Amino acid sequence: MQIGYARISTHDQNLDLQKDALTASGCENILTDVASGAANDRDGLSQAMEQLRASDVLVVWRLDRLGRSFKHLIETVRTLQARGVGFRSLTEGIETESSGGRLVFHLFACLAEFERSVIRDRTRAGLAAARARGRRGGRPAALTNEVVALTRRMHADPAHTAADICRALGVSRATLYRYLKQHAILPPSCSTVPYAVKRSLDVDQ
Repeated sequence: MQIGYARISTHDQNLDLQKDALTASGCENILTDVASGAANDRDGLSQAMEQLRASDVLVVWRLDRLGRSFKHLIETVRTLQARGVGFRSLTEGIETESSGGRLVFHLFACLAEFERSVIRDRTRAGLAAARARGRRGGRPAALTNEVVALTRRMHADPAHTAADICRALGVSRATLYRYLKQHAILPPSCSTVPYAVKRSLDVDQ
């Protein structure tokens, strides 16, 4: 049994072209979706996958109608193959029931793995180059040394509440309190907010 799957991205587009091609190819049932290719939830595809049985064939008009990405396309076809289900794409003339079609998808899988390997290598090289220049990965510090010095002076002035300091620096209260401890403005062993700071927080709430 051949089950067709057709997808368009918006309601402004039309499914007729795909459905006509799938019907002409011998599909007895056609499931459809109106969804972006990047969408995770596609009811039509889910229903098609549920209906497919061993020796059935999933048919699409074009490869990009099935996969959200190259990786997703490969994973979907591998899932079908593991269930004994064939796959056919009309536009590219690919069918996994033939030895030639299976070879094409083996090549696709190799290319996908090659792409992932290149991305990993580039990421490692970029991090190594950044470390060589004295940079480290992760989020930048919210408070620079100059700002910490300003924070120290503002915190020492009773006229400034914690909320005042947060607004001036553009940071959250949690960030402010963490930096107060890290830079010895508050004792490291301090497990609670001091009364003066706590009072200002309570008032702001």
